[in-house]
Amino acid sequence: MRVFMPLLAATALAASGDLEKARDAQNRAAIEKLIPSLAAAATRGSNDAGAQYALAVAESYLSEVALELRDKDGAARAAESGIKAAERAAQLDPKKAEYHRILGALCGQVIPANVLAGIKYGKCALEAVNKALELDPKSAEAWMSHGVGNYYLPAQFGGGADKALADLEKALKLNPKSAEIHLWLGVVLRKLNRHADARKAFQRSLELNPHRLWAKQQLEKTPVQ
Repeated sequence: MRVFMPLLAATALAASGDLEKARDAQNRAAIEKLIPSLAAAATRGSNDAGAQYALAVAESYLSEVALELRDKDGAARAAESGIKAAERAAQLDPKKAEYHRILGALCGQVIPANVLAGIKYGKCALEAVNKALELDPKSAEAWMSHGVGNYYLPAQFGGGADKALADLEKALKLNPKSAEIHLWLGVVLRKLNRHADARKAFQRSLELNPHRLWAKQQLEKTPVQ
């Protein structure tokens, strides 16, 4: 065990940078290629919260890219696959806010494929991210996930763009140099027809991470005012 556990950590660490690069480039195939080794590590390390988390993150990235490529069903499948790993991570280390956050993010990623899923997965997303915020109220990532969840959750289920904006503004105060927060802020601002502000948010996101293809696409589709 003393030898095995570092190997699991090394697998996750080696994959994390490659996953982000693939996510930024919308390289779905590259993410899919990385997932089997992470899944195998999670299976071998069934009591290793870190191994479960690494797999959950990979599935979340796959879901994210699938949605960016307008494959809602594929996004839902990836998210549902990652939920089990995230649940296991949170069970193994229930005091770690990030494990609850990724669980909430994955539950939220199922919703765009099926609005009716908002009843089941919206509750999961809200409870998990709220738990993350309870454990770490200064987590910018948790506030961002809360905002993304509210963006996708229809107003009739308690979400909506206004609530998402409030969450993302909190996240930005905690981490003003996060490219992802600026990116999602732009998405929400455009939803609210604040196009000039949305463009500024996308531009700032690209200054912080010029490799994020989806940010470039969102900037291009946002009207100039």
